[in-house]
Amino acid sequence: MSDDPTRPGGMQDGHDGPADGYRRNDADHKDPVNSDQPSELKEDPWTEGAEVPPGKGAKQASGVPGDDAETLRERQRLAQLEMMDHWIGGVLAEQRRTRRWKLFFRLMFLTVVLVALFAALYSLFWDSPSATAPTQRHLGIVEVSGVIASDSPANAERIIQGLNRAWEAESAAAVVLHINSPGGSPVQSQRIYAEIMRLREQGDKPIIAVIEDIGASGAYYIAAAADEIVASPVSLVGSIGVIYAGFGFEEAIARVGVERRVLTAGENKAFLDPFQPLDDDTEVFWQSVLNQTHEQFIDDVRAGRGERLGNSSEIFSGLIWSGEQSVELGLVDQLGSLEQLSREQVGNTDWVDYTPSLDPFDRFTRRFTQVVAEVLGVSAPNTPLRF
Repeated sequence: MSDDPTRPGGMQDGHDGPADGYRRNDADHKDPVNSDQPSELKEDPWTEGAEVPPGKGAKQASGVPGDDAETLRERQRLAQLEMMDHWIGGVLAEQRRTRRWKLFFRLMFLTVVLVALFAALYSLFWDSPSATAPTQRHLGIVEVSGVIASDSPANAERIIQGLNRAWEAESAAAVVLHINSPGGSPVQSQRIYAEIMRLREQGDKPIIAVIEDIGASGAYYIAAAADEIVASPVSLVGSIGVIYAGFGFEEAIARVGVERRVLTAGENKAFLDPFQPLDDDTEVFWQSVLNQTHEQFIDDVRAGRGERLGNSSEIFSGLIWSGEQSVELGLVDQLGSLEQLSREQVGNTDWVDYTPSLDPFDRFTRRFTQVVAEVLGVSAPNTPLRF
């Protein structure tokens, strides 16, 4: 036994001692997980893989995404810039639209002003009789075309103005009413008739009516005031009568279950209401109005035609005849055309239209006014009686 305290008891001299024993045990010890390899040959998982840059691992370990904070801030800045760019683009687009509308309305206003100015200058200079009337002899034409009504081109004011222009033109050998109309308003027709009769009494130049396709009812009323009536053999002439046309919807409105409510002051104020039945007394009264208007028509035709008018009882029955038949009945003086009349009167086919022209602005405003009035329900009412 050795007395050396550094040596454990029970160990004999000549041996390595406990330290050597521990070394043998360490050398013989194997990893329980990788028992087939010595410990010095094992791979350390903490040292495998690529080398991690300084600070990288710490950031990943702290839960921050792969992009660093500066990259995120840059992305946010770019997103804000893109959003601001969209907002600025929308504002600029709205401003451009506003400018375009302002420019459009300004151009429209300028166009209306220029058209009105042109129409005024045209009526003052180019459309005046002195500007259109030639110095050589010619026929002064006044057009009576279409339905005769206060809101149509064939209205009394326009035709009367044309008559006076042609009458006052010194080089106009005759005033010619160029008629192509089925008739229309009794009032408008009577106004034109009265003006022609007034001019006839002065006797300075002849007034001749030339009927084209049709000269019926109110149009013939006008023609009857002329000194002479010329028509084509196949023109339609006559229809000296008065007409009222309407509908009765009293049964239809009852079937659809609609109640009509009309309040009047005067028991007969709504006697022509199509949703009320027409009683016998109302029919007799209304027929008397038509008869009286018809008598006025007949009297004016007789005054205008005089002894040239035939004695047939059918002349004033409302029938319409051809131009050839009209000559036999005394409704027309001769068959012919505007060209033939011009050769007879002035020796050539020169004529000038003295009818006030409807310039584009006048047509537009007239049509626009009619459409607006119809939409608002305030359009000018036409007479229920028609020639």
